[in-house]
Amino acid sequence: MSTSRKRREALVYHAKPRPGKIEVVPTKKHASQRDLGLAYSPGVAEPCKEIEKDVQNAYKYTNKGNLVAVISNGTAVLGLGDIGAEASKPVMEGKALLFKIFADIDVFDIEVDTKNIDAFIETVKNIAPTFGGINLEDIKAPEAFEIEERLKAELPIPVMHDDQHGTAIISAAALLNALELADKKIDEVKIVVSGAGSAAIACTKLYVLLGVKKENILMFDSQGIIDKSRDDLSTKQIEFATTRKIKDLDEAIENADVFLGLSVGGVLKAEMLKKMAPNPIVFAMANPDPEIDYDLALETRKDVIMATGRTDFPNQVNNVLGFPYIFRGALDVRATQINEEMKMAAVKALARLAKEPVPEQVNIAYAETRLNFGRDYIIPKPFDPRLIAEVPPAVAKAAMDSGVAQTPIEDWEAYKEDLLERMGSEDKITRLLINRAKQDPKRIVYAEADHLDVLKAAQQVYDEKIATPILLGRRDVILELMREIEFEGEDIIIIDPKSDEEQKQRHEYAEALWKKRSRKGVTLYDAKKLIRERNYFAAMMVENGDADAMLSGYSRAYPAVLKPILELIGKEKGVTNVAATNLMNSKRGPIFISDTSININPDSTVLAKIAQMTAKTVKMFGIDPVIAMASYSNFGSSSNPNASKVKEAVEYLHKNYPEIAVDGELQIDFALNKKMRMDKFPFSKLNGKKVNTLIYPNLDSANSTYKLMKELNSAGSIGPILMGLNKPAHVFQLGASVDEMVNMSAVAVVDAQQKSKRKA
Repeated sequence: MSTSRKRREALVYHAKPRPGKIEVVPTKKHASQRDLGLAYSPGVAEPCKEIEKDVQNAYKYTNKGNLVAVISNGTAVLGLGDIGAEASKPVMEGKALLFKIFADIDVFDIEVDTKNIDAFIETVKNIAPTFGGINLEDIKAPEAFEIEERLKAELPIPVMHDDQHGTAIISAAALLNALELADKKIDEVKIVVSGAGSAAIACTKLYVLLGVKKENILMFDSQGIIDKSRDDLSTKQIEFATTRKIKDLDEAIENADVFLGLSVGGVLKAEMLKKMAPNPIVFAMANPDPEIDYDLALETRKDVIMATGRTDFPNQVNNVLGFPYIFRGALDVRATQINEEMKMAAVKALARLAKEPVPEQVNIAYAETRLNFGRDYIIPKPFDPRLIAEVPPAVAKAAMDSGVAQTPIEDWEAYKEDLLERMGSEDKITRLLINRAKQDPKRIVYAEADHLDVLKAAQQVYDEKIATPILLGRRDVILELMREIEFEGEDIIIIDPKSDEEQKQRHEYAEALWKKRSRKGVTLYDAKKLIRERNYFAAMMVENGDADAMLSGYSRAYPAVLKPILELIGKEKGVTNVAATNLMNSKRGPIFISDTSININPDSTVLAKIAQMTAKTVKMFGIDPVIAMASYSNFGSSSNPNASKVKEAVEYLHKNYPEIAVDGELQIDFALNKKMRMDKFPFSKLNGKKVNTLIYPNLDSANSTYKLMKELNSAGSIGPILMGLNKPAHVFQLGASVDEMVNMSAVAVVDAQQKSKRKA
């Protein structure tokens, strides 16, 4: 991707459809005059008076308990340096977004336009009553140390400078596990630290708390070793100054057990790595270029245990593993601070989690057969759904044990369940899906590539390495549109099925089509005519192995696109009816709805088969299916054939597929409301489970439900996902958005991955 296009895409992303990345959303009813009278005058006076009596009531009557301020003065922003308060706002909004999507914490980003320490601290103290916690961000050292220390001492709410402590907490967890694998004792290891900024100092201090001896640490900055003879050191650096006479990094690294890099790329040479002790531990966390290239490190030392800050290598030290969950735990017990005990609890929770069996959802997301604790897996993955249920409780308990919690938790199981429920509102499943597709990209043929939005989707898929696009359509139109949007790529294939250049290919495909359909009334002449149509051409590419999957339907009616797919690709062995499901990213989590596109009024046998295929598709996303068979009646309350067929389908599934969690027939409110279901139908096989899949008795109800959810609740939709085909082919919704087409591209890739594995 060209630099100019990257720049333009980043600017458009932040500017449209509305500027910025976050918004304030009401959490109470506001439809009537009565609601407004309660929200503001005169009703608002009552909570004001209660808070006046006791300020702790602010947690009861306002959003304070779930509100964090992300505060910066823009003096040390990412790789941009001192760019000023206002220029730092996009970064702070980005941090706010991460808080929300990973831990359901609301954030106001606040940019303070001063470099004066006293003025900055005074500003934060003056606004602190609004918030339950303060996350300091991108403030340069050494000022960051004083600002954090003073605010921690002077404010009664949690304060943390994530740039310092986030990396420290995650890397400390990695260090504990790496030492275990290397069979080394923490109080004996020798550590060399490249970098002496706030993150390096915080990491080293935390390592000392874990048991590393200060005399076994050698720290370097750009001027050389941090030793007692230097007069340019900060008070924080002096704490790690050595009296040993060490010439340079090359000398220091000899027989070292651990290298911690928070400096610049390339400072650790292969020759230096060779000098380290057996089973060396290397945390090369400079971004984008680590202190030593990952592949070079593994070539140099087969026994190295390595972590970086990059997503494309194992053991990524990613702050998102820490700060959202640490604040979540601190807020939930109204902690007065984030102390060392709470940080240590987060460290140990992360280290412990990496040793536990990994959920299939995580294996799928990272295209692993089975992630296991070892050299390539010493810390959890950012997409691990267990983080929200493991780290906050550990932090909350440490806050309670250390005496800084104001509202202790009594029911830990209920708390964990609440944490998991919080994560239903975001589209983590989409990120998992795209991440999994990128592990093993496939060739996707886009049958309508001369439409601008389809081409934009193909461009995004190509740039993000989700798939290799094959573009079908008029070559001149596609090339012109590609120039317009700066879509470049040497390996992009463009095919015009009607062009002279494709005459030989058309002839081969027509012969194959004729052989397939000759006993269905198709003549060779018909086949030659049909193969000029893009959807027939695309379907034949997939059938012939010239592409791994196809996508179409942006500009044409669903039946017209589906017909060539069914005729040429056909059904999987044992499948009687192809069906479709839609994945809805709802506030309560992902919900699959079937059949949304194909079977108009299926009988009980077909309904049961649709449930089976949907269960398989749900598992493809790494989710255990919990299926409710929907109806207007509950468990035989109606003898109407429309209800009876659902009951019969459930009986068939219970008898022949007892391993599938399915029950019905059920009305939708009982299906989705666990308490209602348990109270009214305690015998249901779904009790204690959260339904994530709905099988509807007919196309009318399924199609209407998913479109209603999409429009009224702004629930993101992925689909329709075709189920039961012999090879991967999927159909866009008419006029689908670019994002929807990108998501469907990821589905097509994952489908191709799965089908390839089954055939292998």
